[in-house]
Amino acid sequence: MSRVLDVVAPPRLGRSFRWLLASSWVSNIGDGIALAAGPLLVASQTRNAVLVALAAVLQRLPWLLFGLWAGAVADRLDRRRVVIVADLLRAVVVAVLCVTIVTGRVSIGLVLATMFVYGVAEVFADTTTGTLLPMLVDKADLGIGNARLQAGFLTANQLVGPPLGAFLFAAGMVWPFVVQVACVGLGVVLVARIATPRGGVRGVPDTHVRRDIADGVRWIRGHAPVRTLALVIFAFNITWGAAWSVLVLYSLDRLHMGEVGFGLLTTAAAAGGLVSTSCYGWLERRIPLATLMRGCLLLEVLTHLALAVTTVGWLAIAIMVVFGGYAFVWGTVSQAVRQRAVPQEFQGRVGSVYVVGLFLGLVVGQGLGGVIAEQWGLAAPFWFAFVGSGITLVLVWRQLGHIAHADEAQAEARG
Repeated sequence: MSRVLDVVAPPRLGRSFRWLLASSWVSNIGDGIALAAGPLLVASQTRNAVLVALAAVLQRLPWLLFGLWAGAVADRLDRRRVVIVADLLRAVVVAVLCVTIVTGRVSIGLVLATMFVYGVAEVFADTTTGTLLPMLVDKADLGIGNARLQAGFLTANQLVGPPLGAFLFAAGMVWPFVVQVACVGLGVVLVARIATPRGGVRGVPDTHVRRDIADGVRWIRGHAPVRTLALVIFAFNITWGAAWSVLVLYSLDRLHMGEVGFGLLTTAAAAGGLVSTSCYGWLERRIPLATLMRGCLLLEVLTHLALAVTTVGWLAIAIMVVFGGYAFVWGTVSQAVRQRAVPQEFQGRVGSVYVVGLFLGLVVGQGLGGVIAEQWGLAAPFWFAFVGSGITLVLVWRQLGHIAHADEAQAEARG
């Protein structure tokens, strides 16, 4: 067992990283359960399409409203304590929902309100959790650390959690949310074991939160590689969001795969990601980071093209395995590159700008995808994604070499 643990979380990463990893994996099981149980609960309360769509919007709205504030808070306060408080709030919110279900007082309004408040707490918890890893491991180990966190997300949140959530909901409406409370609570206990410096990374700040946010945005604007990477992520999420906004209709009406086939598409992506993240250390040792980043983005362009032209279900599943493989490698390497380049006192604010840009890109892309599909058919959003991502890649191809080694450029600038 100890040998397995050493492979998953190498001893050089430290004991605190293992606590962080365990907390992340446990919390992701709870979140994965909610991925299935949440929509099922909404559907049990209403068949109104507007309210069902509103539930989906409420999952992303808190990031757009509070993402930048969460980043500033992460840079001002004791990060470990922020995560503990935010996760405790999440547990309390879901516990209240459990009480209303058991007492028969649950309603669609209460469910929607719960989703929004839970989402706000999640913004602060996830944003601050993202700043802990650079505090716990050396810069050289950020890649493998992020890969292990990604693997936990894929296994617990994407593969194990959703079917477990659906099973628990079928056993009783309240059970998936009881288990979710338990997972979040256990995550709090594990985070509390992490050893971090006491107090905030900046000491006692004497500036307003709005000033802190502005300083974070100004820092990004003044650092070309980090700024360009943020723009790349924003642009690629517009194109990705446009294509994936109609994926369910694409699988049902173009590929004629049925509901189970749609599930296989998403599962195939998670399986591909799990394989690639488990091999990330090998990839990082043998392939230059710039080449790895270019290869991932090129595969993204080609994936959109392949899905635009295929009408065969099994081929689409194979494409999705490839998609999952490179997409989670890209997520790992891009996050590691950013974390290496950003000073500790700006990790929260810079990271929050990236996440807000990511969600904003998805929202814009999803809106475009629906309009494009309605006008020109279900393959059209994938053609749009192919052309848009291809043009973006051509424009940033050379800059990716500088982005991959942004930390070295920062060190030279300071020297």
